[in-house]
Amino acid sequence: MGIQLLDQNTINKIAAGEVIERPSSVVKELVENAIDAGANAVTVEIKEGGISFIRVTDNGSGINKDEIDIAFKRHATSKIKSIEDLITVSSLGFRGEALASIAAVSQIELITKTQKSLTGTRYLSEGGKKISVEDIGAPDGTTFIVRNLFFNTPVRRKFLKSAATEAGYINSLMQYLSLSRPDISFRFINNNQNKLHTSGNMKLKDIIYNVYGRDITANLYEVNSAAENIRIEGYIGKPFVNRGNRVYENYYINGRYIKSSIINRAIEAGYKGFIMPHNYPFTVLHFTINPEIIDVNVHPTKMELRFSNNEYVYNFVYDTILSTLKGKELVAEVEADGQIMQKLNKEKELEIKETKAAFGIDRTEETKKTVQLKQEPKSEPKPELKSEVKVESKPELKSEVKIEPESESKSELKLESTRTIELQKAMPDETKTRLPEPFETRRSEAMVKDDEQKYQAEVKVKPEQLSMFKDKLLDEDNKDNYRIIGQLFDTYWLIEFEDRFYMMDQHAAHEKVLYERMMKKIREKHIDTQMIMPPVILTLNMNEEEVLK
Repeated sequence: MGIQLLDQNTINKIAAGEVIERPSSVVKELVENAIDAGANAVTVEIKEGGISFIRVTDNGSGINKDEIDIAFKRHATSKIKSIEDLITVSSLGFRGEALASIAAVSQIELITKTQKSLTGTRYLSEGGKKISVEDIGAPDGTTFIVRNLFFNTPVRRKFLKSAATEAGYINSLMQYLSLSRPDISFRFINNNQNKLHTSGNMKLKDIIYNVYGRDITANLYEVNSAAENIRIEGYIGKPFVNRGNRVYENYYINGRYIKSSIINRAIEAGYKGFIMPHNYPFTVLHFTINPEIIDVNVHPTKMELRFSNNEYVYNFVYDTILSTLKGKELVAEVEADGQIMQKLNKEKELEIKETKAAFGIDRTEETKKTVQLKQEPKSEPKPELKSEVKVESKPELKSEVKIEPESESKSELKLESTRTIELQKAMPDETKTRLPEPFETRRSEAMVKDDEQKYQAEVKVKPEQLSMFKDKLLDEDNKDNYRIIGQLFDTYWLIEFEDRFYMMDQHAAHEKVLYERMMKKIREKHIDTQMIMPPVILTLNMNEEEVLK
């Protein structure tokens, strides 16, 4: 095939793929045009996830009748006139591609009127081709109705998600847009249901309340910091207000919602040490930056930009976040009076009793043995954490640590300042067994009375979870073959079974008991339910509502 020039219709469809990816892209471009037109009220209505119907209405300046045709041509815009204007561009749109791209892949109806016009204008197009233009009565402003998106590009349409998913994308977009402009009233309607409505009273915290609810709004810190060519205003959440992804990290540069790895890293570095790793904070920050030190002409979606000095921006954001968090009360307030603490203690005792009963443990005289914790004076600092374990046993040496049941003496755990743990138990014969890495134990000698020989037994200890419920330890026939030696830190049971030694987390064991009981009831279809009074109230965004449904 020889080289040939593509027709304009094909060019428009190809170019539309860069700007219009899904229904949310249409909404974004039309709402940004409304904001640039000076609107202070914008209404977005969709049906079937925006695939079949999108209507965006604003009360902005409108479009003159003689400019409508040129408005739908590619690279036609009122935002800039020359390349020099790109350096200081402050409008959200400037490329002049949105209307032409939308019109190329949909059926469009435009109703618009300027303040100076006596009547409005109704314009129809299909697949980028003008159908009709007529005068019509209309209020000041502009209304775009987009029907049957990608009707003439079925390949693009089949890659769209479900209507609910696409509606979720638009809902998220409307949340971002409403947070970007507290001075504009936004309304979002999905399938004739109001999903979002902001007042436009210029109070950012009210918008956060409308979008994220009371719990988050009540746990915010105000941010207000300025430096040369840059200023930050907004709110950040207390450290416990976080998510497992960056969906809570919202920031705007000169009113534009963008994503920047530089700002992401700076925010997360400022929170480092305040929140757990792999969790991300809540932020709604407005940046006012000199347009001359940023470049917004990076991508057709205008979701990315470049800074002339990345390090300067990073350090300023990091210092602002860190200084805001320092000296604040970062822990959620929880009321816990004496009655609550007594109740918690009773629940803990009940938990222990239930677990013991489930394991057939009724020998209370054995469970009374505990392991004592002592703090010794600090001798000399050591950089490494070492654990020394001495176990005195009978002359028969094995590759596992044995604690004989015949001993009546108490076990004692000494915690030295070097963080060395020494577990001693008195036995009839004096024998010491050495434990190797990873505990880095000391060399010890095993004294045998018969032939005075020295033995060394190395025991490999791995921090692995044993399937004790499948092991013979908890077999019904072996209930009498194990016994509780003691209890450590009111948390772990020390259990002797045959020639082995176990440490069991009693809380985890209790959870396992409850789990097995529940599974048994489910298998036998004996499930007890009870209504909650008062009910638990969940605040969900639209995406979470759809998942719940």
